[in-house]
Amino acid sequence: MESHEKETKVRGIGLDNLALELTTEAVAPQATRSQLKDLDDLFPYIGDFGWYQRILFLLMIPFGFFFAFVYFAQIFMTVVPEQHWCYVPELMNLTVEERRHLAIPMTKENKYDRCKVYDVDWRKILKSGLKQPDPSWPIRKCQDKWEFNFTDVPYETIASQLGWVCDKDNYGATAQSIFFCGAIVGGLLFGWIADKYGRIPALVGTNMTGFLAGVGTAFTNSFWSFCLCRFLVGLAYDNCFIIMYIVVVEYVGPKWRTFVANMSIAVFFTFAACLLPWIALGVADWKVYTLITSVPLVLSILTPWVVPESARWLISQGRIDEAIKILRTCERVNRRKIPESVYKEFKDTASEIAKSEQEIKNYSVLDLFRTPRLRRHSILLLFIWMSIAMAFDGHVRNVGSLGLDIFLTFTVATATEFPADVLLIVTLDIVGRRWLAFGSMVISGIFSLLATTVPLGIPSASLAIVGRFSVNISYNIGMQYAAELLPTVVRAQGLALIHMTGYVATILVPYIVYMATIATEIPLLILGVIAILGGCLCMCLPESTGYDMPQTIKDGEEYGMGQKFWEMPCFSRKKQKACADMS
Repeated sequence: MESHEKETKVRGIGLDNLALELTTEAVAPQATRSQLKDLDDLFPYIGDFGWYQRILFLLMIPFGFFFAFVYFAQIFMTVVPEQHWCYVPELMNLTVEERRHLAIPMTKENKYDRCKVYDVDWRKILKSGLKQPDPSWPIRKCQDKWEFNFTDVPYETIASQLGWVCDKDNYGATAQSIFFCGAIVGGLLFGWIADKYGRIPALVGTNMTGFLAGVGTAFTNSFWSFCLCRFLVGLAYDNCFIIMYIVVVEYVGPKWRTFVANMSIAVFFTFAACLLPWIALGVADWKVYTLITSVPLVLSILTPWVVPESARWLISQGRIDEAIKILRTCERVNRRKIPESVYKEFKDTASEIAKSEQEIKNYSVLDLFRTPRLRRHSILLLFIWMSIAMAFDGHVRNVGSLGLDIFLTFTVATATEFPADVLLIVTLDIVGRRWLAFGSMVISGIFSLLATTVPLGIPSASLAIVGRFSVNISYNIGMQYAAELLPTVVRAQGLALIHMTGYVATILVPYIVYMATIATEIPLLILGVIAILGGCLCMCLPESTGYDMPQTIKDGEEYGMGQKFWEMPCFSRKKQKACADMS
């Protein structure tokens, strides 16, 4: 790539045919009309990040909130207080301590058993005036109802209300896995709608689905009705934000895409996620909390009046006049004036782009696996994204097993998204995709493993949060790296496949976190190993920083040939600069 050319990167998305050309050459302001080859070439005329784009950036705020609410809200609907014991109606006239001491047997760890009770005639026991239990009394399992100590979780959740403990303590994990099953269906369904009918109808549809199913969740009264509603809410994950994300990034000039793509996640999504535990604590009622986090999604009904349709999608559909009408609005709001001759030439170019889009449809995702090197890269990307998705989601859901207050720990761990994104923006083009993905994944894995070697509480939580910080970086690199390695003709389909495999992998995560009921160290051990293995796989991929993206299958097959294992962008630039100085 020539020295005057500049690359701009944004995180890729896995909805079919929604992927952007994630690496584009920035066009100099003095560009002539002969350089109008695609939509990006118009930005020097309409403005890279004028008031029109700033307004769109701010309009991402509600969708960032919706994304956080859909993704994380279930954690605080199904959390169970640490201390619970069998409900004995005959002893309700006694104090909590008296009835627990009398009715609940002790475990080997000298704690009250959470799932068993002495099987005696409590009327006779009370009549006899006994205040001390007899260890020789017969013992049985709890039946249907429990008492909870609401000190650590100071409100009733659906899990405590319906008794999802003991033999049913896997219900929360199962409901979360069903949520991710919904995400798989939602990705296919709303991806198809986005391609067939446009980004805005898909954006409204996915958010309205989340709204209706979220409100329905508040009125569920059984495990299966809850699972059905969570499946339907899963249809909205993560399309409720990602489609908006794509639309906005398309209208931003290349040099601003890194900022918009990363800061929208770092600020809007992170802030909303950090609010969630405090909303749950503030209302202290899981049904009210569910409504508060679901009702705002109804605002998406206003989207068609405030958010423009994707100009790239309109062009791909041959609706060029509609796309130009939107660009004229952008021009007007940004106080620019574009000569009619520029629009005329761009209209001709857009017609060629529309034809190219039709040619791309002749390729399928199977073309990624027809040649040896491209097949190897594609398989590696699948496994790497699966490991990243599992490590990220596992750290999100394991905060309750770190021995500290779940609400505070969740907030602190989630807040690491902001510095992770900032660090990524600063270092990504210096260190490179391969080394930064490898380093962040391996560091996450190491700190996850170290967290299992120290006592529960602040020591283990601190190490686990460092692991979460590192995997945040990996997560933000993952799809972008994949988009830069896959050929243009199958990029959208390839990203969709990778995204779906991530959904499939995260179905397993709730059960990995559930293993903390056996031993608190197990989830972090598994997550640590997954992260390290995924990080090591990154070293088998070629570096993409500073290289043109492959266009054809042949380009994809030859991509990275001749690169050295220790190649790093910062060293390559120094070498190029030294050669230039010598010449």
